[in-house]
Amino acid sequence: MDRTTVQLLCPECAKDWQVSPDELPAPAEMFHCPNCHASRRTAEFMRTDRDLQTLKQLG
Repeated sequence: MDRTTVQLLCPECAKDWQVSPDELPAPAEMFHCPNCHASRRTAEFMRTDRDLQTLKQLG
C-alpha cells in the first residue's frame, strides 16, 4: 500500500521535504523546521493547496 505524504517547504530557509500527514500537528498549530528551527503554523509549511487539503483530511 502506498503511503500518503505531503510536501513541505520552509518559508525561511527553503528546505523542502515530504512527510506523512499523521506525523504533523494540526494546520493551525505551531510547527518547527527541522533545518533552521523556524516556528510557524503548520499550514504555512505546505508546498501547495493540495498538500494543505491532504493534511486537513488525513492529519
